[in-house]
Amino acid sequence: MRPEVVSVGPSASSMEIVGEEIVDPPRPSPPSSSSTPPTPTTFILETEPQPQQQHQTSGFFARIRSSVMESLEKRKLGGVRVEYTEIPSSELEHEEQGVETVNGEPASCSKCGQPSSRHGRGGQRKKGLWKSWGLQLRVTVLGVGLLALILLLNLLSAIKDSLIGARHNDYDPFVNWGQPNTGTEDLSWYPTDFLRDVIPLPCHSHNDYWRRVPLFDALYAGCTGVEADVWLFNNDLLVGHDLASLQVNRTFQSLYVNPIVDILEKQNPKTPYYNGTLNGVFDVDPAQTLVLLIDLKTSGHETWPHVLRQLDPLRERGWLSFYEDGEFRSRPVTVVGTGNTPFDLILTPPYPTTTTTTAKYSNPTSPPDRDAFFDAPLDKLLTDSPYNSSNSYYASVSFFRSIGITQWWKGGEPTAGQLAKIRGHLAAAKERGLVSRYWELPAWPIHVRNKIWEVLVGEGMGMLNVDDLKGATSEDWRRIRTWRRILRLF
Repeated sequence: MRPEVVSVGPSASSMEIVGEEIVDPPRPSPPSSSSTPPTPTTFILETEPQPQQQHQTSGFFARIRSSVMESLEKRKLGGVRVEYTEIPSSELEHEEQGVETVNGEPASCSKCGQPSSRHGRGGQRKKGLWKSWGLQLRVTVLGVGLLALILLLNLLSAIKDSLIGARHNDYDPFVNWGQPNTGTEDLSWYPTDFLRDVIPLPCHSHNDYWRRVPLFDALYAGCTGVEADVWLFNNDLLVGHDLASLQVNRTFQSLYVNPIVDILEKQNPKTPYYNGTLNGVFDVDPAQTLVLLIDLKTSGHETWPHVLRQLDPLRERGWLSFYEDGEFRSRPVTVVGTGNTPFDLILTPPYPTTTTTTAKYSNPTSPPDRDAFFDAPLDKLLTDSPYNSSNSYYASVSFFRSIGITQWWKGGEPTAGQLAKIRGHLAAAKERGLVSRYWELPAWPIHVRNKIWEVLVGEGMGMLNVDDLKGATSEDWRRIRTWRRILRLF
């Protein structure tokens, strides 16, 4: 049998274990004629050839040999012999450089044919550099892609603004509003071409008096409904959200009645070519009525008669919508009472009976049934209630109290129960010929607000109650635009 060989190189980097199996020394056994002597295990210690003595080395290799010999002595391996082989110095140099050798010569590369020394540690370094450059290339491509996406989204947004938000540009017709020598000191001036490109939209300007220019900001955005909170003090009607905001010059007539009269007079000029009176405030759609929602904050029975009297400039010119002979007749302005407005005074209004105030109606000898209407409770239309198109125009309720909080963690999407309730409200209002409206809609987060707007308009909401005019009128809430679908992918 051939003895097993263990080869030990001259250094830590060139030591090579040829065989790792060490055979334990055979135990003594009774002599037998058929037994054969055990095969000895041979250890070969490979060293660099010395110039003078082949088996005598010094320094590091001598310590290796001594260590091996001591190990063998301790294990007392019987029949063990140790052989020493010489390794050429050229082969050791290649081994130290990480180069494969064949018979002491550096091996050649199977791909390029060049010595493998060129593919040693330098090749590993090149491979590492290639990995680093590859990572940098991928990061660069990713960064360029993200930059291109941002530029594309900005371009789409600019196109959107240019197409549907043209009137929300840098041009501001109210920049000098209220300044001396501008014609706006009496709060009723507006440029004659002010509404020439404004498209009327079914949105209601909630708390309109809070805007920088009440009434005109809403009209310029395209809203067809405005709201004024009215307080009765010293036989005059002041407009404001609370008592602290009231001022003697901010009255119902100065902020709303007189400006509307001025607009309608310019829309209905007396010329040799036109002598009409029924053009509304919007040039694009002259038949569109403007809803003037009046929210009474003081006693209804005391305040409402003052409201009707201050509406006389509009009534005398025939510009108030009215109900007569079982039919609603639309005019440029439709007045709706809410808040503390008493329903019984809507049914039996204390109209003036002078010829001047009744001459513009179909029956000049008597006033119509009413030329102001009630804001009916939207959540009570499913029951037996007296509200219909003969006495009411709006049908409103608080969204928060009637529908509740939507699932903001799911983007504001109403639940199935909430959606069913919304559909029930809108169907009941439509059946009675009323314009449905929810107030106290969620205003934040913006994506929740937008989702609610989208759902309400999609379900057929009659009038969208808004505080953010630009946000409401710069979108088509009847469908999801392409750019919004793109944004949802990220």
